[in-house]
Amino acid sequence: MERPLMEKRRSSSRTSIRSLNPDILATIFSNLDQFDLVRCTSVCKSWHYAVHRSDVLKMKFCEQQLDGRSLSEASSSSRVSLKNYMQEWAMKEQRLSLQSSSVDVDQWVGHSSRVRQCRLKMGLILTGVGDKVVRIWSLQSYKCLEEYSIPNVASLADFDFDENKIVGLLGTRICIWKRQGKRDIFPSHEGTFSRGLCMRYVDPEAVVGCEDGSTRIFDMYSKRCSQIIRMHTGPLTCLAVTDDQLILCGCSLGSIKVASVSSDRIVDSLTPFRFTDYLCLSSHLIGCLSMVLIWGRGRSGVSSLCFNPNSSLVFAGSTAGFVNCWDLRTMKPLWDNRISPNVIYSLQHLPSDTSSLAAGGIDGVLRVLDQNTGKILSSYVVDESTARASSNKSHSMKKKKAVKLAEGTSLDSIPKTMRPPITCLAVGMKKVVSTHNSNVIRVWKFNK
Repeated sequence: MERPLMEKRRSSSRTSIRSLNPDILATIFSNLDQFDLVRCTSVCKSWHYAVHRSDVLKMKFCEQQLDGRSLSEASSSSRVSLKNYMQEWAMKEQRLSLQSSSVDVDQWVGHSSRVRQCRLKMGLILTGVGDKVVRIWSLQSYKCLEEYSIPNVASLADFDFDENKIVGLLGTRICIWKRQGKRDIFPSHEGTFSRGLCMRYVDPEAVVGCEDGSTRIFDMYSKRCSQIIRMHTGPLTCLAVTDDQLILCGCSLGSIKVASVSSDRIVDSLTPFRFTDYLCLSSHLIGCLSMVLIWGRGRSGVSSLCFNPNSSLVFAGSTAGFVNCWDLRTMKPLWDNRISPNVIYSLQHLPSDTSSLAAGGIDGVLRVLDQNTGKILSSYVVDESTARASSNKSHSMKKKKAVKLAEGTSLDSIPKTMRPPITCLAVGMKKVVSTHNSNVIRVWKFNK
């Protein structure tokens, strides 16, 4: 039986929040606090436009920014100043939250075997490297949204993703999974060179660090190796790529090389871990000088790299627990700090954050550092005694509490079950995702 005409019109004119004009959106947003308002600006272009073009919101938040100046002065503030203020406020919230004494940890089994790496973008978590699948999870619900199988040509060494595709490094090959499901795989220079160990993907190119000490740049569209740059004599362990076409490569032999893509050559070298800078030899150590030299060389390997484009600072973790920092504009070292007795596997920060740096490694302690001084701001391990099961439609979930360590706490006093090795970190707003060379994934949620 055919429905009445009025009912048809009513159903066809159904509206959604996308139908609201910017003024109505701004009126709704004016009831939010600063943190939620900042999050709204990242949802979509229309919401971003509504927030930054609204005089109502400008008045509300610029009053706080201008510290008591008149409303007319507040209303005359530029849209750029409001945007900067909101970003500065959000990063202050991020810094404070990462030093919180209240941290919840959500943990679930994400893979059939070990998982060593994770990436976090656009509210999505990408995990893998261990078994034969990579998975994309929702950061909010922890539901597995997408799954992609890995071909048997080689083991997956590294990966990255964006809104359209996942790019993976498999030995001497690059594999591309289109997010719609189609997979494409192509050899790097017909597989005639040593295998790739690490990779960074910045559309439309993937930069691969190889076992023979070279970097190779691959164009995702032509499927060809466009450049080869000889960086080190030893295997490359980690990579970072800057916006102005510089490649930073860490090596197991101890230094960091900086190369220019435009000139195909090395432009500078950073030598972070010189044992003579850290040792004061007393007379009774002179006879053990050979042991000291071996120890110094052993800690010189670069195990992780991180570049902050907003401050031009480069951070590197070593195989002996040091974190070093340089200013890439001057190539000068700024600080160094030994934060752990063991390898630092991962250094990460929120893209816009110039204050806090998350670090994790083989000792299993999640540490938050000050980017400008290297000082440890907070350290955490998970209290296994607080674990409780939680229902989840897609998988079993455990909820736990993290323990904030007091300064000077001995690692020997903390059971290893509370601090499994951290193989990779990904940082979000008031959250850190971690993998531990096991089949579990953890999300650390920091409460202000």
